[in-house]
This record gives sequence, C-alpha cells and structure tokens, in this order.
Amino acid sequence: MSVSDPIADMLTRIRNAIKARFDDVVMPSSKLKAQVAKLMLEEGYINDYEVIDGEDSGDILKISLRYNKNKTGVITGLKRISKPSLRVYCEKEKIPSVMGGLGTAVVSTSKGVMSGKSAKKLGIGGEVLCHIW
Repeated sequence: MSVSDPIADMLTRIRNAIKARFDDVVMPSSKLKAQVAKLMLEEGYINDYEVIDGEDSGDILKISLRYNKNKTGVITGLKRISKPSLRVYCEKEKIPSVMGGLGTAVVSTSKGVMSGKSAKKLGIGGEVLCHIW
C-alpha cells in the first residue's frame, strides 16, 4: 500500500510507539526519513536508528526510542507542518522557534535536512517539515 505522506506516517508511528511504550519502531525507509532520524539522534530525542537492508520489500528503518527514568517518552509531541496539500516554506529570518526554543523545527534546505537553529546559523531557509518537542 502506498502512503501519500511518508513523513506524517513516520511521525504517527513514532507517536503511537511512544504511547504504547515500545522500545523500537519499524517502518519503510527512505533517504528523507533516514535524515530526519539522524537529526532526531543528534538532538537527543532517540537512542539510535539503523537502516536494515530488506531483500524483497525494500529497506527498513528501525528507530530505538528514548525514555526518561519514569518511562515517559523524551518526545512529548510531534507535529507535521508542511504537507503535500500545503507546503510551508520560510525564509532564513522567519524560521520558527518551537516551544520557546525547547523544541526543534526540522527544515529541509538546499544543504540537506537540519534543525531550525542550524539553518539560522547558516543563513538559509527551506521547507519546514515538522516540529518536535
């Protein structure tokens, strides 16, 4: 079955896995999903991720979720911003701050997928994919 919005599917799978307190979440992989997972790892939202070579059905992305001592997820919220039906682009000066700087805006730029803070430092804008907090 094809998914019309793979990033939204990824975020929903992560959100559901955290609510169910799973250690890992598995989904079909793509380069964009792997870059978003890499950013989540760099920002400290997940423990690890790996792309597993699937033989017939394609590659699989496995994300190891991170929890606090009381078994609550480090990720408390995920929100898809730019959708296939409504793309959201922002200039370098207008990159959003998530939760007053406590969260992360994931931005797809000409230099690759990066956090909003990194995009501001480099002085480039792009498509705001999602917010993580």
